[in-house]
Order: sequence, then structure tokens, then C-alpha cells
Amino acid sequence: MKLNYRNTFYIGLVFFTISLFWQTYDMMIARTLIDKYGLNQTWSGVVMAIDNVMAVILLPLFGSLSDRSNAKLGRRTPYIIVGTVLSAFAFMALSYSDYRQTLLINETDLVEYHYNMAFSEDIDASETSHWYIVVDHMTEERNQSYADGFISYRKLMIWEDNIKDPILVLLDANPESMNNRDLSIVKDLYYKYLSERAWEVTAANPNNLTIFMSILFVALVSMAIYRSPAVALMPDVTLKPLRSKANSIIALMGAFGGILAVYIIMLSGLNKSAYDHHSLVYIIIGIVMLIALGIFLWKVREPKMVEERKQLEIKMGMIPGELQTSVKNGALPTFERRLSLYILLAAVFLMFTGYNAVMSKLADYLPKVLNLNFFDYQFIIAQAIVIAVILPVGLLSMWMGRKKTVLIGILILMIALGNVVFLKENQPWITAGIIALAGLGWTMISVNLYVMVVELSKGSDVGRYTGYYYSASMTAQIITPILSGYLMDNLVYGRLILFPYATFFIGLSFVAMLFVKHAESKKFKTLKEVLTAEEDNL
Repeated sequence: MKLNYRNTFYIGLVFFTISLFWQTYDMMIARTLIDKYGLNQTWSGVVMAIDNVMAVILLPLFGSLSDRSNAKLGRRTPYIIVGTVLSAFAFMALSYSDYRQTLLINETDLVEYHYNMAFSEDIDASETSHWYIVVDHMTEERNQSYADGFISYRKLMIWEDNIKDPILVLLDANPESMNNRDLSIVKDLYYKYLSERAWEVTAANPNNLTIFMSILFVALVSMAIYRSPAVALMPDVTLKPLRSKANSIIALMGAFGGILAVYIIMLSGLNKSAYDHHSLVYIIIGIVMLIALGIFLWKVREPKMVEERKQLEIKMGMIPGELQTSVKNGALPTFERRLSLYILLAAVFLMFTGYNAVMSKLADYLPKVLNLNFFDYQFIIAQAIVIAVILPVGLLSMWMGRKKTVLIGILILMIALGNVVFLKENQPWITAGIIALAGLGWTMISVNLYVMVVELSKGSDVGRYTGYYYSASMTAQIITPILSGYLMDNLVYGRLILFPYATFFIGLSFVAMLFVKHAESKKFKTLKEVLTAEEDNL
């Protein structure tokens, strides 16, 4: 029983493009909507949820369509081609509206007179005197805008009640310097002012936002076309007992895609200023996606790989296309199988409710709450550690079992995320350590969660079960950006509520996972058997 690493690597190129796209999407789009277009946390969450709304509808659809396809290139490959090409070109087209909006923002005094002054590297942000000066600048601008007729008296009063007065209360309570909690709240309130200024620019030039959203819509629909078929391709060509190991290779390829996206964004200078244009990022990401697709089409012959898997199943006494899970007294009852599926999908929903809330806001949280640059070398080391554990986690799952590995991963993730709220500004090593720990926990979960769902399927309907998995995860990702954004907008703690929120829902997923049964495949009895199989494969 050996995994074909070469074939799995080339199949993983599709996951490389998916992670490349979504890492860029998560780090760029929410922050662009808040900083450049002026949407608040709630409305940026609504926009970030649009792709998930479409995914809930489209992923099961395209998964089922690919199950029934019989093209010369295979069941999944045609969808991969169409989806990748369309999404790559749509993503590149986003560069136009990003460039236009950046020019409009820089035509105002928002960047030079307000943002750069408030967050200058030459000042100590904890000094109360600095923020009194910031408030004076802000007050001068708001009063002048009212006098010139750019804003109404009602809007001026709302600004005073919701931003200026709460900041002054905190400054008066801290005569010389502010503690970490109060400083985070003051900065959060000031960022709301900057977003309101950006929204005024957007309201005066709404066509640019319309173009941005229209192009983004095309990109998201295109991603939905090929995500389920792409994910279903790995189980199509891999024996069931080897899927956790194969999924670890796939996860490794996805991690490389995410890392590359981070470095491409880093070169654009995202953390230097919230108001630089990043047109080159969108273009480079699109080009890399097309190159990866070309290599995939060159090396992957889907029909041949599927036939090889079927022949291996026959050779090893397996029945191709039939449910392999069984109980001692015969075939697994349909009711028990469905119940396990429903509980498992509930755990997936709860997991992504917590995890995606963090991922969709992390690029906004790190610089604005912890005053950290995501591209500092400490975080690069943390990412390297996470990549290094992906394959060992896949091997560990084959010996320890998928469910047990997931449960341990959830506990690790809860401990990591639950401690973020205690971090202070400018603690890069501690923060990077927590990120590495969270990455380990998430790897233990993600390597196994999807294959547990498709373990309950038959070989002929992997695409449909892939759609179920993504429906559960995407439904969570519809709700959580809006709900977490609403809490950050309306609770006094602002962005500080993000990680307690995530920890709570991930804890609920742990409870659900305790009741999941019948999602295991054949396990190796000892770790030595796993390592021996690995040596034979190498």
C-alpha cells in the first residue's frame, strides 16, 4: 500500500492555486474594503461572506455535476481548467479599481495629515499627549468639512458622540501614558474615523466600488466552479487508507501557495501604509495561477490515474466504488452513517465559524492591535515550522486515527487562540510562537477533517460529499464575518473581542467531534508500520 508522491504533488498544484488565491483574498480584500472604501467591520464582513453564500449553492452543484461528467480529460479536469482561467483573469482585473481608489484617497489629506501623523514611527503611541494632538487634527477636519457642506450636522454629532468623546474619556483617564487595553480602544476608534473619511470618498465616486465588486463577483463564481472538483480529484486517485497521508501532501502544497502569496504581498509594501496601491499583487497572483495550471495539465492524466487506483483496489481485495466503512455485525446501517455525517458537518460548521473569523480579520488585527508586521522574520519562522509538521501529522494520523488527531488539534488551537487576548503590543516572538502553535493545531485538524467526510461516501459520489463539506464550512463563513464584525463594531472592546469569539466556537466543535463515529479508515496498528510503509515508498 504505497502513495504515489509524484502524482499527488502534481494534483496538489491545483490546491496551490486555491490557497494562493484565498490567502491573497483574505489578506487584501477585507483590509481594502475597510481602509480604502470605508466599509465598517460589519459591512466588510457582509462582502467577505458573499463568496461563501455562492459557495453554499455552487459547490455542491459543481461537485455533483463533476460526479456525472464523462469528458475525455476526466470528470474533474475540465472544471479545473475553466475555473482557474476565469478566476486568474478576474483577479488580475481587480488591479484597475484598486489603483483608481488609491489615487482618489491620496487626493485628500487623509494619508499625509492624519494617518501618517497618527501612526508615525517617530512617536510613542502610548503617550496620551500624542493622541490629544491627533484629536485636535481630527476635530479641525470635521468642523471644516461641516462648514464646507461636505458632511451634515447630524453626521458631525454622531462623530462626536461615537468617536471623539469616547477617545477623550480614555485620554483623560490616562494623564501620561495608556495601558494596552485603552490604547487598543483609542486606536480602534481612530481607525473608525479614517474609515468614515474613506467612505465619504467612495460615496462621491461610487462607480469604482461597483466595478470592484462586479469583478470580485466574477472571480468568486469562477473559484466555485473548480473548488469541489479539485478537492474531489485526490480521493478519486488515492486508496482510502492513504488519503490522510495524501491530504497532508495536498495541505503542504496549499501551504506553499499561502506562503508565496504572503511574500508577494510583502513585496507590495502592504504593512508600510494602508493606502498604497497593490495592483501588481493581483497581476502576479493571476499569472502564477495560470503557470501552475499549465504544469498540472502537462503532468496529470486523470482517467489513467483513476483506472490505476481501481486496479490497485481489486488487487488488494477492495471493492471499487463501494462503502468501505463497516461494523462488526455487517454493513454499516444507513441511519448511523447519516447521523455521523450530520454531527461531523456540525463540527465542521463550528470549527470554521471560529477559525475563519480570525483568518478574515488577521491582516487587519495584527498591525492595528498588536502593532506588528505580518512579514517580520519571526512570523516567517513560524510559517516554516507549520510547513515542517504537515507531513509528519499526516503519518501520525494513519497510526493514531483521524478523530483522535483532530481532537488533539482542536485543544491545541483553543489554547493558542485563547491566549492572544493577553498579548501586548510589540511582542513578535511570543506572537509568532502562538501563531506556530495555532498552525500546528489547525494542521492536525485540516489534514483529517475533509477525508473524514468523504470516508462516509461511496466512491461514485465523492464530489457530492465534497460539496457537503464545503457547504458546512462556507455556511459558517457566511455568518462569522458578519457576526464577528458586528460585535467588533458595537462592543466597547472593538477588535479585542475577535479571539475570545473564535475560541468559543472552536470549543463547541470539540464537543461535537466527541460524538462522531464511523469516519475512520483502516489504521496501521503501530507507528513502525507507518514508517516502514513510508520507507518502502521512498
